[in-house]
Amino acid sequence: MPEAAPEPEPLYGPDFAADPHGVYARLRRHGASAPVMIAPGVEALLVTDYQAALDVLRDTDTFSKDPRNRQPPLPLDSPVLPILGYRPTALFSDGDEHRRYRQVITDGLALIEPHTLQAAVTTVAGDLISRFDGTGTADLIAQYARRLPLFVFNTWFGVPAEHSDRLVAGMAGMMESAARAQAAYADLVAVVTAMVAERRERPRNDLTSWLLTHPADLDNDEVVRQITLVMSAGHEPTTNLIGNALLRVLTDGRYAGSLFGGAMTAHQAIDEVLWHDPPLGILSAHYPRYDIEFHGRRLHTGQLVLVSYAAANAGTAPAADDGQLRSGESAHLSWGAGPHSCPARDPAMLIAITAVEQLTSRLSDLELALPKEQLIWRPGPFHRALVNLPVRFSPVVRERPAAAVPADAVG
Repeated sequence: MPEAAPEPEPLYGPDFAADPHGVYARLRRHGASAPVMIAPGVEALLVTDYQAALDVLRDTDTFSKDPRNRQPPLPLDSPVLPILGYRPTALFSDGDEHRRYRQVITDGLALIEPHTLQAAVTTVAGDLISRFDGTGTADLIAQYARRLPLFVFNTWFGVPAEHSDRLVAGMAGMMESAARAQAAYADLVAVVTAMVAERRERPRNDLTSWLLTHPADLDNDEVVRQITLVMSAGHEPTTNLIGNALLRVLTDGRYAGSLFGGAMTAHQAIDEVLWHDPPLGILSAHYPRYDIEFHGRRLHTGQLVLVSYAAANAGTAPAADDGQLRSGESAHLSWGAGPHSCPARDPAMLIAITAVEQLTSRLSDLELALPKEQLIWRPGPFHRALVNLPVRFSPVVRERPAAAVPADAVG
């Protein structure tokens, strides 16, 4: 007999943000999945087992991605609607519609040449670091991890620089399952809608203009939705991946002797974050197409089923404290799996590795400016994100160019 469902565990408050792995440990006592509350009045079944997660992510016959199949529907004022509500994108579609939207995204990402991307990230990283490296202190989230992916996305899509702060607020706000989530997403859509309309009239050499001419023949709203999907699914997780990897480098003694190790050290830190503290701890909303028995629990048609990558990874992750540094581990679920796996894995990894590498090579004596235990994690059921990451370091002193000597001063 399937186990009777326990009371739903809330995932949207500061307690969950402070200790998600403690919550996952409690949930795993109930089997492969357990009921949770992702916002007031919004229940879901959270999959915490690795094999069960793979079964959900790969089984398109049993599970749909279309949230219009949800029973009961999400309330129109729900703070999680910006993340889970239907839009005509690859994330919320099945079958031919999904393939059409995903092809547009993968074709667009294929235009981004890795060496060009790495050079651009290196340049942006150097510019951002130079803005604070003379001060001896910085908040690596606000001044670095959040700004760097934004510059990259702005370049890809041709976003006007004056809209940067609105984009950051929109992409960050929609993740937090808070009252402002819907307003944040609406403003993000407004910025991109205006940009797409302008590119339809006056094309430029950017991804926005290219998407408008793709053979899939997307209308303006479909282009807006694919761009907002790529931005929101790329910017916040990449920001959090950089921030969480920097935290690991700064606080894990195994990295102390290899701060100058370059890309491999950065890669190792990022691999460990993806295993143990992925930037998106929970997502991959699915809806059973019919009533089923699933790993010891009864699922109902249209029931919201979420996957915890962090909890699923925990059962199979390599030990993070055995004194060995690893890279190349790739069996974690932090990029998803199956037909809806993240199509931007390679550019996201390249951005994050380069960002960590550039910072740790330019500021070699970085250290946290307060105890790790005092860092605050942003609340919300989906992301694993620091509010800030304050550090101190030796200020960089640049030699001033010698003042020109007036000609009449020469004897």
